[in-house]
Amino acid sequence: MEYQDLEWANDWKTIVKIFDTIDKLKGLFGKLDVSYLRTIEQKVLILNLEKYACSLQNYIIEKYSKEY
Repeated sequence: MEYQDLEWANDWKTIVKIFDTIDKLKGLFGKLDVSYLRTIEQKVLILNLEKYACSLQNYIIEKYSKEY
């Protein structure tokens, strides 16, 4: 297996862990009894984290598609 393949696999595993962590945060936030405003703030935070994770995912896809 080539080094680039291993590097891609490691990067992809990290992206998957990031999405899993976001899902865990959603679950934890769901257990809190907070005000409506805090609930909205949590949703905005999750949305921004998902947006950032998607941009990382796209970066990884682009990075390794150019190398091959």
